[in-house]
Amino acid sequence: MSWLSRLKIARGNQPPLSAEAERALEAWHALAESAHEQPHFESRYVVLNTEATGLDLERDRLLAVGAISIDGGLLHPRDAYHAQLEPSPGDALAGLLGFIGRSPLVVFNATFNRTILERAFVKQLGFTPEFLWIDLFFLLPSLFPERLERPGRLADWMAAFEIETFQRHHALGDAWAIAQLFLAAQSRALSLAVTNPRALAEHAQAYRQKLKV
Repeated sequence: MSWLSRLKIARGNQPPLSAEAERALEAWHALAESAHEQPHFESRYVVLNTEATGLDLERDRLLAVGAISIDGGLLHPRDAYHAQLEPSPGDALAGLLGFIGRSPLVVFNATFNRTILERAFVKQLGFTPEFLWIDLFFLLPSLFPERLERPGRLADWMAAFEIETFQRHHALGDAWAIAQLFLAAQSRALSLAVTNPRALAEHAQAYRQKLKV
């Protein structure tokens, strides 16, 4: 079944997507897969964060998404995306895909962010996009045990690195803080010969398996 057919089934009786959103989806599906094995400073990462009604995956729903790019080892504040899900959740998610492309995703707490986002993709667009996910919840303590010995809250890591942002508990505001933490993680990872997006994801996963969580 084509992505367009899945989209029509998922949308059901909902209003159709805007022409811009449909173009963004078509362009995303046409993109080639990435091997994610280029060095950090030749890669574009997208730091992604969500805003929801709460932290209960069974009851709460997605309210907004925020994303910022780190390209060539540099944080680009103007290369960012933020959208409220209402009143057009399909358009918001299609726009997010257009912003991400096939870049690896950097999140803090993938268990929550990935789950709630993928549910929204299925509900609104009819499919789950495949990405390489890098979870700072596990990557940071694996790289900086001298700062926090085990996984901690975003607020704890912000305090450990003396990082501030323009608005906490806001999709883009927290993404800005997460992006700054990721820059520190990139630098430390290089010193350990963890040199590309796939290696970062595998490093974080190995640490998670070590904790058996």
